[in-house]
Amino acid sequence: MATPLVAPLTPINLNDAGTMKTSQGHKAVVEATKDGPSSMSLTPNVNSDVKSQDPDIAGESSSIINRVEFGDEAHQWPGDSDSEEEETWMWLIASNSVSTRAAQTTKEEVQAVLENANEGTPSVRSLMAKQDSSVIITNPREYQLELFEKAKKQNIIAVLDTGMCPVENLQAPHIDQSAGSGKTLIAVLLLRHILDQELENRAMGKKRRIIIRDFYIPLEDSANRPKVFGMTASPVDARVDVVKAAKELETLLHSQIATTSDLSLLRNSISRPNENLGVYKHLVRPYDTPLCAELKARFGDLESLSKILTFAREATSQLGDWCADQVWQDALTEEESLKAERKMERFFLRDQENRPMKLLDKELIRLREVKDIVRQWRFGPPTIEGNNLSPKVLLLHQYLMVTFEMPTDAKCIIFVKRRKTARLLLKLLSQIGSSHMRPDLLIGSRYGDFGDVKISFRQQVITLMKFRKGEINCLIATSIAEEGLDIPDCNLVIRFDLYDTLIQYIQSRGRARHANSKYLHMIEEDNRVHFQAVNDVRSGEQVMRKFCEALPADRLLQGNDAKLETALLKEKAERKYTDPETGATLTYASSLVVLAHFVSCLPHHSDTTQQAVYTMSVENKQFVCEVILPENSPLHSATGWPASRKATAKRSAAFEACLILRRKGHLDKNLLSTYHKRLPHMRNARLALNTKKSNEYNMRIKPKLWSETRGSRPDRLYMTVLQLETPESLGRPSQPLSLLTRTLLPDFPSFQLYLHGNKTSNVLCKSISRSFEANVPMMDELTEFTHRIYNDIFNKIYEVDQAVMSYWLAPVLPGWMQSATKQNPEMLIDWTIVKFVHQNQQEFRWTRDIPHDQLLNRYIIDRWAGSRRFFSEAVEPTMRPRDPIPDGSIRNKKFTNDILDHSINLYGNSRKNQKFSEDQPVMRTYQVPTRRNFLDEMTDDNKKEQTTCYVCPEPLKFSALPVSVVSMAYLFPSIFHRLESYLIALEGCDLLGLSVKPELALEAMTKDSDNTEEHRNNHIQLQRGMGKNYERLEFIGDCFLKMATSIPLFSSNPDDSEFEFHVNRMMMICNKNLLETALDLKMYEFIRTQGFSRCTWNPQGMKQLEGRDWNKPLEEFGKHHLGGKSVADVCEALIGAALLSPNNPGELANMDMAVQAVSTLVSNEHHNVTKWADYYPLYAKPKYQLAQATASQIDLAKQVEKIHDYHFKYPRLLRSAFIHPSYTFAAEKIPCYQRLEFLGDSLLDMASINFLFHRHPDKDPQWLTEHKMAMVSNKFLAALSVKLGFNKHVRSSTAVIEYQNREYVVELEEAEREAKGARDYWMNTKQPPKNLSDIAEAYIGAIFVDSEFNYKEVERFFDAHIRWFFEDMSIYDTFANNHPTTYLHNLMGLSFGCTNYRLMASEIPSIVPGGPVTSVAVVMIHNQIVCEGQASSGKNAKVKASQNARKLLQGISSREFKHRYGCDCEGDIKDWVGKDGSGVRMVGTAI
Repeated sequence: MATPLVAPLTPINLNDAGTMKTSQGHKAVVEATKDGPSSMSLTPNVNSDVKSQDPDIAGESSSIINRVEFGDEAHQWPGDSDSEEEETWMWLIASNSVSTRAAQTTKEEVQAVLENANEGTPSVRSLMAKQDSSVIITNPREYQLELFEKAKKQNIIAVLDTGMCPVENLQAPHIDQSAGSGKTLIAVLLLRHILDQELENRAMGKKRRIIIRDFYIPLEDSANRPKVFGMTASPVDARVDVVKAAKELETLLHSQIATTSDLSLLRNSISRPNENLGVYKHLVRPYDTPLCAELKARFGDLESLSKILTFAREATSQLGDWCADQVWQDALTEEESLKAERKMERFFLRDQENRPMKLLDKELIRLREVKDIVRQWRFGPPTIEGNNLSPKVLLLHQYLMVTFEMPTDAKCIIFVKRRKTARLLLKLLSQIGSSHMRPDLLIGSRYGDFGDVKISFRQQVITLMKFRKGEINCLIATSIAEEGLDIPDCNLVIRFDLYDTLIQYIQSRGRARHANSKYLHMIEEDNRVHFQAVNDVRSGEQVMRKFCEALPADRLLQGNDAKLETALLKEKAERKYTDPETGATLTYASSLVVLAHFVSCLPHHSDTTQQAVYTMSVENKQFVCEVILPENSPLHSATGWPASRKATAKRSAAFEACLILRRKGHLDKNLLSTYHKRLPHMRNARLALNTKKSNEYNMRIKPKLWSETRGSRPDRLYMTVLQLETPESLGRPSQPLSLLTRTLLPDFPSFQLYLHGNKTSNVLCKSISRSFEANVPMMDELTEFTHRIYNDIFNKIYEVDQAVMSYWLAPVLPGWMQSATKQNPEMLIDWTIVKFVHQNQQEFRWTRDIPHDQLLNRYIIDRWAGSRRFFSEAVEPTMRPRDPIPDGSIRNKKFTNDILDHSINLYGNSRKNQKFSEDQPVMRTYQVPTRRNFLDEMTDDNKKEQTTCYVCPEPLKFSALPVSVVSMAYLFPSIFHRLESYLIALEGCDLLGLSVKPELALEAMTKDSDNTEEHRNNHIQLQRGMGKNYERLEFIGDCFLKMATSIPLFSSNPDDSEFEFHVNRMMMICNKNLLETALDLKMYEFIRTQGFSRCTWNPQGMKQLEGRDWNKPLEEFGKHHLGGKSVADVCEALIGAALLSPNNPGELANMDMAVQAVSTLVSNEHHNVTKWADYYPLYAKPKYQLAQATASQIDLAKQVEKIHDYHFKYPRLLRSAFIHPSYTFAAEKIPCYQRLEFLGDSLLDMASINFLFHRHPDKDPQWLTEHKMAMVSNKFLAALSVKLGFNKHVRSSTAVIEYQNREYVVELEEAEREAKGARDYWMNTKQPPKNLSDIAEAYIGAIFVDSEFNYKEVERFFDAHIRWFFEDMSIYDTFANNHPTTYLHNLMGLSFGCTNYRLMASEIPSIVPGGPVTSVAVVMIHNQIVCEGQASSGKNAKVKASQNARKLLQGISSREFKHRYGCDCEGDIKDWVGKDGSGVRMVGTAI
């Protein structure tokens, strides 16, 4: 048999009459060679004119001038810092890199300004032309709203071209331009209206409206009839009288047909495909293949095989030999054979009289023989030679090969009539198709005869999801894909089997709505039936269109008013606004342009276009228009004056919006947007303080308490007992000390000391509230005891003057706790020791008559060396003074001849003049180490210090202080330093009026390094032993500050938009504002930046006569350098400290004190409250909240109450939480959720952070921040909304919102099923629509407001619905680690063990005044800049730099990294979880 030729694809040119011609005007049959089509390009329909999306704006002109001025602002580099030399060097390198980038950026800006200058003064039209445009209108179009209004009043049959609601193209990085006419959206709007109306009627006691099938026609009262809204692109078939059929349809459905009066209304919304013919050579007549012939000859009488035999024979003509044989292989699988056998059994059982069961056994045997023959048959692979494939299949194959020749985002649907055909084509194309083609089936879920394909509804849904994502790019579909299903737009639709009706043609063509899409009619050469079918549908469509256009005027959708300018001239209500300074004039006509320009200036993704949406309603036979601006606009909506024409009403709404924007300063005096100038300022408000620049401030060294109480001898004293929790950790006897002060000290918390030998113990500080009388003798004794400690232990001598002493020391009796509350505090003092010291003020010297046992357990002092102090341990009877110094003991660096020589610490003549006995004993002593800072762990040098020392007693002196007192007194400087730090921090809190716990006050005031705020970075100039720094408190304080400032803004400013909320809140909480308040209060004095110092613990006010640094006043140490951000961070930490200082035991928070702290530190008129209860009185319930709720709103409250057991007193407030910004205000007179979402966002942040903070007390702020991201992420909150069913209640006028929500819900439910109970299932989806997360936050805001600002309701919601997901935060490590900067830190620190790296950012101001600031970030590894990132903010620049570094470093081994960057760091290499949970496992590297 001759090989059939394949005809090329021939472009179709369809004229108005519907006749069909080729582009050359000839008959649509062209010969082709065996090699395939000579041309695969289709005739495009391209209009190169760029037009405005809004026809009302097209043609408008404006003389608004956007001036650009140059400034001389110089770039400010980070100021001088006291960082280490290496850090300074790294900053120099980074600065040099940023300088280079700044020069390049400035050059680019200058070039851009010059180019704009060369263009002359740009008009608004030119500015608009530069904006990205898109054909899609993601909000209801005017004809849709008009049709909706008609359908509310009477039954309507809407005849519009086919197409689904606008959707976002998931494959391309832009919004799809091929949306349909939106019939589905109109139906959704109408259905929602009918349900609300029905709820209202039922609430009023009216009867339920009944269904059309049984009772519609008999009902005479039309008010009781249900509304009918029919939607179709083809109301009748083309093979009947169109006019007659349309009228019969109207009568049958008691409806009226309505359509567009002008197709141009739809051309902006519907992208029509280019239609082409695919002409294939004549098909051969059906015949039997060898396999089919054999089976027919032997088993042709089997009734169960009759349909398969018939189809296989037809397949030889339509599909070819290979497909015909595959019919048998598919039909006789194990599953299908069992199905056939069961069917045969049922058939015989129903007719046992005429069909005996013996025949059944024989037929089953024969059927199994057929199965064996097919199983043993040799099926070859498909080829394009001979009759293996039909000309029809060959043409399809060649077209698909060209379409999918290269990787592409194209999508294709092949329409066939029969399910078996679809299955065979899938099998064929899977073997001979392009490697870039991913085909699959989309057929009905009906399960037919044996040999048929079984497809479940779930499989259909999954197939469509994969098709939408691009995992499948070629669907072979039956009529199920023609209409009804939500199928993404396609680039190519092929009618492999032609349509039978006009409806099939229009519906299948409607699937090709992508830009430059193609629709291919596959017809047989010289087949008149095929040609006639094409002509019939084309001419039928023209007839239907003419019929629709001939409808009465009241049934035609006008869209925008005709004769627009004439109508405007006649409009008497037209107004004007003229700026008094510039003379710029705003009119009804120009307001559309001005508003459109303002919207275009709003920040948005570069791939999308912002638009204002106009919605029309009718009130008292006049049109009223509401304009809705994008979500990020400072103005949400504005309503115009009533007008007789829609065009005038539309301009009136735009005019009102422009007036409001001008009044609020969002339009300048030239009517140009000021938003682009304000935004960078607002965005960078928190970054306005340079984190690297610091100033010198005074630092309080001593608490003011001491100086305020000195001046005279005290007559009463208060006692604070200092005791070790585990005194045995000292390794020698000890007893408590008492700190005696003129005033009562607060109860100090316990804190840890790091003792010798790697032992630790907490210090317990107990202040006794009762004072005791201090007489003169008692004061003399205590003064002598205190000075003896200064002299003997710390080698300092002070002038004795009780009037200038701030405190005294005294030993405390063991067992003091038992009698502390009963006895006079005076009785707790060990007066025996005090009196002994007072009576023995002279030195104890060794003499020959002193027994050896009196030399033991004594505190010994080197008379000439202040650093040498000893505890005597034993007398060595076998050793003599002139014996050499034993190995392993301490040696004097200069005098090492013998033990006696070593014991004399004199030089020159002084040494020569001293004569000591050589018959004195030798003592083994413990030389006290010089370490004084017991607030920090021992350093390696400390651990290496030797302590055993052999000395002779005669050159030394013995202290009157017992060892038990000295052991504890050595710890006193560290203890006292911490107590003074507590007191200074508390004085800072007193300045703010805060009663904070001492430990929290100090923690909030502690900055222990130059870069404390840079979490997880290597600390620069770390001050050891300062305890906890402010990081964690700043973290929770920042969150409370955000919430606390949000509440009064929401309460006191009912007319402000979300944008204004954000601006005003940022002005309150920004670092700059906090710094200014802190500077006014001199809070910098109380911040602790210096650790323990030998020089600063000394008593204040006493004149030092001898000792180290005796001539240095304390004021010399009272300076420190602080960055502005550090001061602001301390302010936030103080808010956190106030919050965590509850008044009553068992409470976790003190909201009132935290509110007071916020008021003091933000110092702003918007926050003037002193306690939590002051917030609610600020809130005046708006009218919409108090208005009578409709039945629909009450029903919503009941439904939501079933989900979360909170009863709303104000259902309209709840409705507001579910109203999307696109929803017109006129519909229910309720504002959108943006204000509630602003409030709920801060409340949810607080609840989430509070949960993490208390559940993970040891985690640093970086960890808390990273894991909080999971809890408040759009992904989780959207999933929460779906889980709670909130998505069902969203009200929007935006088709894309409803589509995206529905698509996300399907994907989320699938992810939850596959997760099998895992709590993090929500992470396995794409990014959800933001509105779903917004409504979750808005709902939280709503319950907070409805409950009269009861924060416990927020926590109750959190515990009930959110807490469960985050009981185990370890499962979200992946979520946190996926953040680029976190990933980089983990990669460097854990994978490579590198510690010498930095991520730095700096800002480059714009040369254009008001222009955006550019930030540059660099990644440095061992002083090498390896990557950089540039963005509008430092945060985003760091993210980009981290992303670039990740690309550079990911995948290299630790060995390669160290070799490449010369890394010799010795950091620990650990396992950690990386992106997608894969982790980075680099415990070691192979050689």
